[in-house]
Amino acid sequence: MEIAIPRLGGEYFLKMRMIVRYWVSCGLGAFALFAPSRHAGLFSEIAAAQDVASYNLNLPVDEVSVIFHTEDGHGQPVNDLKIDELSLLDNGKPPRRILAFQSLHDPPIRAGILMDTSQSMQTSLQTDRAIAIKFARTKLRQTIDRGFVMDFGGLSSIAQSWTNDTNALIAGIRNGRVAAGTESRDGGTAMFDSVYRACLNQFGRIDNSNSGNLILLFSDGNDNLSQADLRLAVDICQHTNTMIYVFRAESESGASIGPKNLADLASETGGRIFHNDDSDAKVEEDLRTIEDDLRNQYRLVYKPSELKYDGSFHRIELKVPERAQKVVVRSGYYAPVR
Repeated sequence: MEIAIPRLGGEYFLKMRMIVRYWVSCGLGAFALFAPSRHAGLFSEIAAAQDVASYNLNLPVDEVSVIFHTEDGHGQPVNDLKIDELSLLDNGKPPRRILAFQSLHDPPIRAGILMDTSQSMQTSLQTDRAIAIKFARTKLRQTIDRGFVMDFGGLSSIAQSWTNDTNALIAGIRNGRVAAGTESRDGGTAMFDSVYRACLNQFGRIDNSNSGNLILLFSDGNDNLSQADLRLAVDICQHTNTMIYVFRAESESGASIGPKNLADLASETGGRIFHNDDSDAKVEEDLRTIEDDLRNQYRLVYKPSELKYDGSFHRIELKVPERAQKVVVRSGYYAPVR
């Protein structure tokens, strides 16, 4: 299947800059999106989000917040790092100033479970739902954690809104609201639009600054309908401190761009990607890895030495001491646009 990624021209970026300038003046600093009227639903949601008072993003646009997780050689979290043990480079240069460093041990989890129900996912849908149900049942604590469920194909729908009721989440995973294989009248799948909506309209409307936030994404990564692209999906997830964990990804081979889309979503948001292995032991190991990541985090806030308002990508390099042999951190971020 040929994947058509929309090319957005100068008019798009001019309109986006105008909207972003307004959002920054409101203290939001998130990117908006202009699109043809056939996707008016998505973009009316973006405009409406300007009025959501609970969007709690207080960082100025020239400050960067990085969430990361570290492990020792046995895969156990390292929770006692000090700021003077870290080395950070932003586009190859040390930050101008470190503003905050915080250990987040055992924070509440906020989870979005996104189920791709498009035609290409039908053979794995039952297994994917079983993994999602196991996550909801065994890794979310009803007393402190919350989650929601979104189904998507050519359309997307919230099958279960935010709740700490495990049974309600499981019902949302099993039943959904987007019928299996549903496509829009244009055909295809809108994965990037769905991720964008989840971060903007769900994580963007809660206090996302003091919780472990993730999207559990079940998809093959193919997208031929979205108006949002990888950059916009990643950017809004970064603004809401949301990491993407991907299940059932195929290896990056062959003609499909889907595996690369998934790998980029995971790496650029600080999440992980899990390939096909449906054994009970491997699924449990993967879910435990996710929980360890989310329950044991650090937050580092800094001012870059150089930040141009040009929308360019800044690569982050974070080095940790030898006792922390692995670090899980997003690959970078997109500079704001004036």
